[in-house]
Amino acid sequence: MTATTARPRIDQDHWQQRLGELAERHQVVGATLAILRLGNGSADDELIEAATGVLNKATGVEVTTDSVFQIGSITKVWTATLVMQLVEEGRIDLDAPLIEVLPELQLSDPDVAKQVTMRHLLTHTSGIDGDIFTDTGRGDDCLEKYVSALADAPQNHPLGATFSYCNSGFSLAGRVIEVLTGKTWDAVLRERIIEPLELTHTSTLPEEAILHRAAVGHISPDPEQESHSVKSWVMPRSVGPAGLINATARDLTSFARLHLRGGLTPGGTAVLSAASTADMQAEHADLPDKYSLGDSWGLGWIRFDWNAERLYGHDGSTFGQNAFLRVLPSQGLAVALLTNGGHAGDLYRDLYREVFAELADVTVADQLEPPEQAPEVELARYVGSYERSSVTTEVFERGGGLVMRVIPTGAIAEASGATTRELELHPVEQGLFAARPPDQESWMAVTFYSLADGSAYVHYGARANPKRS
Repeated sequence: MTATTARPRIDQDHWQQRLGELAERHQVVGATLAILRLGNGSADDELIEAATGVLNKATGVEVTTDSVFQIGSITKVWTATLVMQLVEEGRIDLDAPLIEVLPELQLSDPDVAKQVTMRHLLTHTSGIDGDIFTDTGRGDDCLEKYVSALADAPQNHPLGATFSYCNSGFSLAGRVIEVLTGKTWDAVLRERIIEPLELTHTSTLPEEAILHRAAVGHISPDPEQESHSVKSWVMPRSVGPAGLINATARDLTSFARLHLRGGLTPGGTAVLSAASTADMQAEHADLPDKYSLGDSWGLGWIRFDWNAERLYGHDGSTFGQNAFLRVLPSQGLAVALLTNGGHAGDLYRDLYREVFAELADVTVADQLEPPEQAPEVELARYVGSYERSSVTTEVFERGGGLVMRVIPTGAIAEASGATTRELELHPVEQGLFAARPPDQESWMAVTFYSLADGSAYVHYGARANPKRS
């Protein structure tokens, strides 16, 4: 590691100013930023924090660096870390059928229930429909009840056939942790990660989060209207292992430090082995879409290729809140950004482009954009209706091009305030299109492809959507 004296210190005032300016530009309600850079030892580590905006438009309470936000799906990496601890203890094998631990497991496909493994869950390749947010109550048995309800969950794709982001799989993983330890997922997380890392502002339950300055999410169903606070603050407790951690940006970088330090706490205690942290960062699954998030998946971690620089990290989205974590292991750099409304994705791209360029001389990967000259592609082959739990996607021709109508369905759509929207699909190449949501400056990728058995899918938002008609 380069000696800290050989490089300028991170300028806290500069990044405070840039966070405020960019958040205002992108109409982000509130945000916190933490930048961690490792030194020769824990005592030499650099950490700067910044905050801007308000926690809730209705109250006007200002965001501070001690404010807690929902980190959403970044929680999945914490759950994966717990799993790897249990692997090291010999309590579970990543490639053993889960029914060895959960003999009562029932899924809509009995063969999948017999064969699905923890590796499938951690790499989002189980095929269990991923956006099932069944509310099974606030009791300590919520995950047990949730897993029982998975018997009715559709199978999105054949086991191991492709990648599709799967919240359901991480709730299932959380239940496995409970069975192996005899404690709730929340208690295991506190005992094995939160307390060893001495994280004072990290929790999983709303009654814990309310003890701190807690952010409220904001949404705007109409891009032309100002955002407003959400009606539901938190998702059901059964979603916990997939996305219910609340934390400060500082605590999030402390978790990243654990992985940068090969599983060691600042005091030198081993929470996880160096071999396991390396395995979590290694490639375990390829992605049909290499533009929306990373280019591959580890065990919990998303892997990013930024112009030949390898990073890992994760994003998180809840009701009106978005979180971003990127880790550059070659330079010991971790950057966490937490937000509660507005064009958070645009803020992330602009801010992280500056941070990594100035502090690490690393260029963020370019976003997918349609070429100036649209290529000739066959459109009719993509027309149809695609469906998974919580979303119906209709693709049709209009005006010589393709349009994608995204229709949110189910209880989670109602709770989040999501509304139907139409996106024009601009061809990049055969099977690959770019679309720009009306509330964003950047483009998203839409990929059409077929599995080995010939079944057709459209992949966007990190999820595979099977064609139904």
